[in-house]
Amino acid sequence: MIIALAGSNFYSLKRRLDELAGKFLAEHGELALERIDAEEADPAAILEAVQSLPFLASRKMVVLRSLGANKTASGQIEQIIDAAGDGCDVIFYEPLPDKRTSYFKVLKSKTQLEEFNELDPRGLAAWLAEEAKKAGGQLSLSDANYMVERVGANQELLANELEKLLIYDSKISRENIDLLTVKTPQSKVFDLLDAAFGGNKKRALELYAEQRAQKVEPQAIMAMIAWQLELIALAQLGKGSDASRIATDAGVSPYPIQKAQRLAAKLDRKQLTDMINIAAEYDYKSKTVTFDLDEALKNYVVSL
Repeated sequence: MIIALAGSNFYSLKRRLDELAGKFLAEHGELALERIDAEEADPAAILEAVQSLPFLASRKMVVLRSLGANKTASGQIEQIIDAAGDGCDVIFYEPLPDKRTSYFKVLKSKTQLEEFNELDPRGLAAWLAEEAKKAGGQLSLSDANYMVERVGANQELLANELEKLLIYDSKISRENIDLLTVKTPQSKVFDLLDAAFGGNKKRALELYAEQRAQKVEPQAIMAMIAWQLELIALAQLGKGSDASRIATDAGVSPYPIQKAQRLAAKLDRKQLTDMINIAAEYDYKSKTVTFDLDEALKNYVVSL
């Protein structure tokens, strides 16, 4: 088994690695698992690890973390894959990979590539509802959206809160969400955009800094901005219709549409189009080239 785990969603990425490694450890034991920080490892040592026989076990697993950052070793990616014997499973663990490189192209063509990207608020709500279902519980999509609004977009925190709610009652209600979760004193991206549109650039940057202080990655903020821009576009296109009608047609709850309508009223079509185009450019660059998305988003907020 040769698997590559890649993407900017660090929570899902680590969770999948823990799942694969945990299953392997349960069957073959600690001595059969070797973890290598490949960013600085010698290529010969990596080849030796994937070629050597397992110790006191029928199989071995080698986890190579951030091999793509090692120019010398990543240039030998095909040799490393070919060197792995039938008794060796290899996992390439690549947070934020550079998709332009030949290294990534080899991973895509010669391994079982699994990509994990940041989820926007709608994606997080759908994920919460599905996770509750897998655990034998119930969480409606509307209540999952409410939970994301209340707790925030930190996926690890949401997972912890979901576990707590399911222990209390497998059928999760909005009342229990209010009872058992703490409303995160975090700035929401809507508030950030609202401050920027109102000309309060200083406040907008403060709200952005609060997001980063809560360990919300720039990729996640980018996803939330994209989600808000989509809602604003829906509100602008549905001008004259009430929020419930727009929400029904778009498959979202009325509450975020109502907020988006207030922002849409401050923009004309060209302004919104320009904002969307710039955001799309930043998102593309962050996934394809070396790009300081954190700094770019600060400039983006100030330019609105």
